[in-house]
Amino acid sequence: MSEHLEILPLTKAAFAPFGDVIEADPSTRRLINGGTTERYHALAKPVVIGETAPLIFNIFRGQPRQFPYAVAMMERHPFASQSFTPLSGRPFLLAVADDEGGRPGRPRVFLASPQQGVNYFPNVWHHPLMALGAVSDFLVVDRENPPENYEEFFFDTPYIVSEPSL
Repeated sequence: MSEHLEILPLTKAAFAPFGDVIEADPSTRRLINGGTTERYHALAKPVVIGETAPLIFNIFRGQPRQFPYAVAMMERHPFASQSFTPLSGRPFLLAVADDEGGRPGRPRVFLASPQQGVNYFPNVWHHPLMALGAVSDFLVVDRENPPENYEEFFFDTPYIVSEPSL
């Protein structure tokens, strides 16, 4: 029988074991360009482990998920971080899991606001992009992915996520 997953608000503290939350942080605010621009500095740092493949910028266009949604698999990138920043002004869901002996544990699901992005640390189990409500674009920064920087795991019994309240 499938287990239902609670949707949690995305906060820096709750997400810290899995990566960085990318959002304007007043403590990092600097005025630049003659005071006409606010810079929120060093909100996340891309990480590349081992041989350096170039970091690349991508746009991912995600199709909206239908609910209830079955989280049947997770993926991870052992040698580099991967960030997702929404460009379409829409919230999105993300699911992450602790590593339990080379496989993901029970996923945790977070609701990100349209003003929040995430930077998954290397080797963090996460679900592929989950757009909500409409086709949505995301700026993605990651390592140009050789096959050894990608792993998948399929659960014997998927977990179920109900439609979030927006």
